[in-house]
Amino acid sequence: MRVSHFFLPTLREAPTEAELISHKLMLRAGLIKKLGSGLYSWLPLGLRVMRKVEQIVREEMNRAGAVELLMPAIQPAELWQETGRWEVFGPQMLKIKDRHDRDFCFGPTHEEVITDIARQDIRSYRQLPLNLYQIQTKFRDEIRPRFGVMRAREFVMKDAYSFHTGLDDLKREYQNMYDTYSRIFDRLGLEYRPVAADTGAIGGTGSHEFHVLADSGEDAIAFCPDSGYAANIELAEAVAPETERAPAAQPMEKTSTPGKTTCEAVTAMLKLPLEKSVKALAVMHEDEMFMLLVRGDHQLNEIKASKLSGLDPFRFATDEEIQSRVGCRPGYIGPVGLPPEIRVIADRSVATMGDFVCGANEADFHYTGVNFGRDLPEPSLVADIRNVVAGDRSPDGKGTLEICRGIEVGHIFQLRTKYSEAMKCTFLDDAGKTQPMEMGCYGIGVSRIVAAAIEQGHDEKGIIWPLPMAPFAVAIAAIGYQRNEAVREAADALHQALTEAGIDVLLDDRGERPGVMFADIELIGIPYRITVGERGLKDGKVELYSRSSGESRETDLNSVVSQLKSDLWSES
Repeated sequence: MRVSHFFLPTLREAPTEAELISHKLMLRAGLIKKLGSGLYSWLPLGLRVMRKVEQIVREEMNRAGAVELLMPAIQPAELWQETGRWEVFGPQMLKIKDRHDRDFCFGPTHEEVITDIARQDIRSYRQLPLNLYQIQTKFRDEIRPRFGVMRAREFVMKDAYSFHTGLDDLKREYQNMYDTYSRIFDRLGLEYRPVAADTGAIGGTGSHEFHVLADSGEDAIAFCPDSGYAANIELAEAVAPETERAPAAQPMEKTSTPGKTTCEAVTAMLKLPLEKSVKALAVMHEDEMFMLLVRGDHQLNEIKASKLSGLDPFRFATDEEIQSRVGCRPGYIGPVGLPPEIRVIADRSVATMGDFVCGANEADFHYTGVNFGRDLPEPSLVADIRNVVAGDRSPDGKGTLEICRGIEVGHIFQLRTKYSEAMKCTFLDDAGKTQPMEMGCYGIGVSRIVAAAIEQGHDEKGIIWPLPMAPFAVAIAAIGYQRNEAVREAADALHQALTEAGIDVLLDDRGERPGVMFADIELIGIPYRITVGERGLKDGKVELYSRSSGESRETDLNSVVSQLKSDLWSES
């Protein structure tokens, strides 16, 4: 490919609305062009990258035994009403009407559609198992689209759905997909980590996310470097402290803390460690109030708390509800002297605390020296309701946890029978009995992977692609191409030889100054650059530059193609 025949609209500066580095570089490098809020056109360079991702995904899914199909993007409301998700999926769903005033949606996901296909055509256990997948555009009406294609309203996704006669076979396919996803991300050349995760709105019983590791990632991941344990911080278990509660050593005293409404402010005033304080959070389930207790230096994990019996679902109490039931405004509430109808749920770490600090349920006052059993009843329930932190014991008992950040690019679920039962998707087993199909769901954010790769691989000059994702493997920077016949002939011959060798190559034949050509090639992240210039050609030499290492070396013109083939083969 020649730059003169390509569409490559690079920019010196990114638009001011771009926040993440991937968003800035995708706009500057001419990968995407904004059409509207959360809507982007994929320009030729970006599309080449996305197609390479798609190809690897497709090859590995086919290798794993899945069969490709394509389902409509527009889905009738009736299917979603069968599963009860038409109303509960939320405002992310873009609902539309046709000319006959019938309700449809632009599909954010395809569980209902694929289940409808299966229930129409699968009758016997002999037709199972089956794994069907597609690579298709989805639409979710994000409340605040941001970060470019990372959180866009329209995006490209690979979604697969499997059907089984029983749980054991579902688990087998789930492991097959886990291994397949690992191969996909290995082949893409990305540093990633699979983590145990919550099933969320999709439902089911088992779930793993695949995260590309990057400091800018939205998700926090807890992992143990001494074992294989890894989990999304929303799911990672905070193991109970090994030490038991120490006996009370201080009397409970009410202490004036004017204007101090946070644990940080209170402990700083009292010159105490933050971990000696207890944070009280008032929540409501229907008309019942609960008080959740976590240590002052910990954060409530809302997903864990919502799974507790009697709290599903819950919401945070309003200031008015707290005032009317506790008799105090937020910032000073605590578990001492509560009305008996307010149940107290304490995190495991709080249950072992003694002589702690908490709100006194009176404005501008806190208690110090508080102890369970002496100053207040034992909690109604002790449970894991906090986020883990670095240094916590790993749940597998093989070390301590560390925290890193990641970008979710894949998610696999054991759906079980949530959709098959709701939509009467059944089969006849070998005894002739009707059974609901067990289902699995496996998604990869194809367009999101492109942005995640940039977040992981970039420098001050631009993008550093993993070789399998690069739009071109090699760029030829021809210095003086339009005015020097020797340079033009050598560059054209190299372009032809690399093309015939099956190597994606981009020839910069614009006749631009070297600095301009080099800047563009580095911005768009092409792994190798061959510089062809008059001075080097006199000695039969060209310069070969590696984008990832930043190293360059003089190479014989006649051997540069074989040298590149060797380098590319070793990296692939």
